[in-house]
Amino acid sequence: MTDPDHGPVDPAQGPTIRDRRRIDPETGEVREPQAAAAPGPGAPEAQPEPGGDPGAVAGTVDDLPAAGAAPESPEPVEGVPDGAPADDRAAQLEQALLERTQDLKRLQAEYVNYKRRVDRDRELSRGQGVESVLRELLPVLDDLRSAREHGELTGAFKAVGEAVEKVTSRQGLVVFGEVGEPFDPMVHEALMHSYSEDVTEPTCVQILQPGYRLGERVLRPARVAVAEPSAPAAGATDPGTTGA
Repeated sequence: MTDPDHGPVDPAQGPTIRDRRRIDPETGEVREPQAAAAPGPGAPEAQPEPGGDPGAVAGTVDDLPAAGAAPESPEPVEGVPDGAPADDRAAQLEQALLERTQDLKRLQAEYVNYKRRVDRDRELSRGQGVESVLRELLPVLDDLRSAREHGELTGAFKAVGEAVEKVTSRQGLVVFGEVGEPFDPMVHEALMHSYSEDVTEPTCVQILQPGYRLGERVLRPARVAVAEPSAPAAGATDPGTTGA
């Protein structure tokens, strides 16, 4: 047996009957094309027409946008009414953009100032810590100097002493105070006083203890003996002690 549409028909399967009527005999309504009977078992799969799009058969109704669907509208901008005219809306958007830009610049400036302040405070804190430790080491440095002057800084003790002096020097500690330099009350502390014809101005003639400086800060003034050019005349009277 043969089917005029699809060739030979298997006798065991039986003929395939398709209802192609456009009017439903039971309801009397016109059938929609999508309501046509599905192909029976063993029917060949639908093939795309020659020259057509190979992907057309694979498409489904779900892939198409819904009829009458409205396009997505942009999200509203804060402070800009939705129903504003185009020119007013553009001006308002520009104003909003300008305000956000100013806010960003202000935040950036605040961050830069904050970072500078943190760096400055960190450096100040470090300097205070170094200064505190060096002040505690000043008596040790005095003992090392005294031992060197008396010839007692020898052997392993000498190596340790020199290592301590190198460490303090690397941290910025500077020793000052030399015999013969002019007396400066800002950096010298006079513990002894005398007169000498060998000097023409108040001069440090002996260094009792050297001074120490860290950067521009004087940690301890140099303790010195000072000599002045000449003694006052024997009959001279202090102007501040004259009677009325």
